[in-house]
Amino acid sequence: MKTALIQQRYTGDKTSMRQATADMVAEAAANGARLVVLQELHQGPYFCQHEAVDLFDLAEDYDADVAFWSGVAEVNEVVLVASLFEKRAPGLYHNTAVVFESDGSVAGKYRKMHIPDDPGFYEKFYFTPGDLGFTPVDTSVGRLGVLVCWDQWYPEAARLMALAGAQMLIYPTAIGWFDADEEEEKSRQRDAWITVQRGHAVANGLPLVAVNRVGFEKDPSGVLEGIRFWGTSFACGPQGEMLAEASLDEEEVVLVEIDLERSEAVRRWWPFLRDRRIDAYEGLLKRYID
Repeated sequence: MKTALIQQRYTGDKTSMRQATADMVAEAAANGARLVVLQELHQGPYFCQHEAVDLFDLAEDYDADVAFWSGVAEVNEVVLVASLFEKRAPGLYHNTAVVFESDGSVAGKYRKMHIPDDPGFYEKFYFTPGDLGFTPVDTSVGRLGVLVCWDQWYPEAARLMALAGAQMLIYPTAIGWFDADEEEEKSRQRDAWITVQRGHAVANGLPLVAVNRVGFEKDPSGVLEGIRFWGTSFACGPQGEMLAEASLDEEEVVLVEIDLERSEAVRRWWPFLRDRRIDAYEGLLKRYID
């Protein structure tokens, strides 16, 4: 299955960002992509660098945003994974991945479960933790285990998607470094990000796609300089083998062939699910085993 990873920088406004993204989706479809994955919160800036109540207004157009990306999926006849700021009710907001079928219908959605709160990544201020669980979305291209960014550090999330029958793990993400960090630290962080996700692929015998932003986005509050998103969107196979990798700093439409059938062979060779000791994992339900 030909899959497109769309890696972008923020253009400066929602209208031009939407158009640029729609154009890249059309390019991917013209080149044979059946599944297109967008980066986290792809319609605008990564606004969580500071806390400002007015920014909740970005979620007011959620229904209109769903309608717009539904049209993009339908026109291009692709399964599209979008990442939107969802207003569920007054004072209740989610970081939500919406999966559109190739006819424009909503196949399903996932609300981000793990929410970070770190300097420059103040997501707990904006996002309520998801309540839809780790449930794959059935589409015409397969059962997709869609997670979002901070979820990528948690093997439990990937495992539960796999146990629910996901055929692929997908992570829209927005992660980068601060320019003031030492080069060695930058390298360690990016390598860890790649390594842990390849580990999820290996541990679950599933292909995996991660799509990240690129470019520098200034902290509007001035407290920090801003974040330089490190790109490196990639796809790997069920043994963690790298299938495609984007650059650190360029916008790209990365096309990659992903063989969902390969998981069957890999799981026969490495039957990790068979050998799980489900009778001995009680401790996983504790915060910490004192």
